[in-house]
Amino acid sequence: MKAAIVKQAGIPPVLGQFPAPVESADKVIVNVSTAALSKLSKFRSLGMHYSSETNFPIVAGADGVGTLADGSRVYFALPAAPYGSLAEQTIVEKNMIIHLPKEIDEVTAAAITNPAMSSWAALVYRAQFQSGQTVLINGATSESGSLAIQIAKYLGAKKIIATGRNHSKLQSLGANEFVAFDMNTDNGKQAFEKALEPAFAAGVDVVLDYLWGDSAFAILSAAAKAGGSRPTRFVSIGTASGQEYINMPSSLLRASTIELVGSGGRSVSQLNMLSSAQSVLDLASKGKIHIATTTFSLEDIEIAWNAPLTPRPVIMIK
Repeated sequence: MKAAIVKQAGIPPVLGQFPAPVESADKVIVNVSTAALSKLSKFRSLGMHYSSETNFPIVAGADGVGTLADGSRVYFALPAAPYGSLAEQTIVEKNMIIHLPKEIDEVTAAAITNPAMSSWAALVYRAQFQSGQTVLINGATSESGSLAIQIAKYLGAKKIIATGRNHSKLQSLGANEFVAFDMNTDNGKQAFEKALEPAFAAGVDVVLDYLWGDSAFAILSAAAKAGGSRPTRFVSIGTASGQEYINMPSSLLRASTIELVGSGGRSVSQLNMLSSAQSVLDLASKGKIHIATTTFSLEDIEIAWNAPLTPRPVIMIK
């Protein structure tokens, strides 16, 4: 069968032929129709994620949309190695499949589920968000960040503050307030921290952070300096800034009401992740959340692999 094959760790996939999967007692064959490229999918396929397969060659892709033998449409995640989602067929554990609402198209389902699921899980299961709370989203111009704004609105946020590097895009996201920053200037971190003072003085209940690095430290510092008894739950979701580490003194946490947690595949249970996926698919089917997409054929996998993640690249398998 046709597939996007990663032949060794760190080397992008190429189109080739791969043996078709064989169904087993606890796994089912999915005839794949669409699969989106996300940071998770790319890193996992290249052997650069903690959940990566280490024995190559493998088929690339972490999730996708397709049909079962009975024709029913499904979203699936984490196919059984060495199979991925970027192939004509894959094989998936039965409990990693969600039936699609009839109103949603397959391109949207493939594109929106992963980024929206991570935002939903972070808000609902890690931040324990409640209607009427104030949310600050750092990295709001990313697909996940912009979806987090849409989801926070749906869940009843009182105020949404969007932060990121693109001033003009921040203005278009529909947040109540926005704060842009530039960490490449000499005093970028200090300027961002100062600009956040009014927001934290008014109170921020939840921070969803997709960037980490200097901007995250500025947010934590602003939250700590604001003081008060109102807790701020800071949820680390990703490191899109490219900075894996920050130099943070313990006094910043000891002298504040900040609660620092992470959200991801090992801090959110598989059951809750699948519940999050079902929730966002239902929202998308009703037009409550949206994502921009661009489509490629499987034959153009090398072009698609190097395309920007916004709008979300979706590979059409058939």
